[in-house]
Amino acid sequence: MATVPLISDAAASAEVLAVFDDIRATRGGDFINNFWRALANDPALLAATWARLKDVMGPGDLDPLVKEMIYIAVSVANGCSYCIHSHTAAATAKGMSAEQHGELLSVIGMAMQTNGLVTAMQVPVDEAFLV
Repeated sequence: MATVPLISDAAASAEVLAVFDDIRATRGGDFINNFWRALANDPALLAATWARLKDVMGPGDLDPLVKEMIYIAVSVANGCSYCIHSHTAAATAKGMSAEQHGELLSVIGMAMQTNGLVTAMQVPVDEAFLV
């Protein structure tokens, strides 16, 4: 259960509606997810978060699917169920196959295991890896 109200379009201020309209236009649909509706309780935070997300997840040197897969991995590491679900849906919409998803989960699991081991053993970083 959310700790803040999810702001409907009917209850949204003009400032919030402007961000919602930009989300709709950018994503090419009418759906505003619960994350944005929760952030709408703080219009400045909503606007800043949306602007930053558009910039980071927008066109760049990384493929859009790769960006979504990274987002999934970080969301798993942070234990964010909402983000795991929303970015898995986004990655699937961008073409992630079931096989790619399985491979992604294998990489995440392997990284979690080796991160845990190296952290537990406090292995010093090799001089060759220092930049």
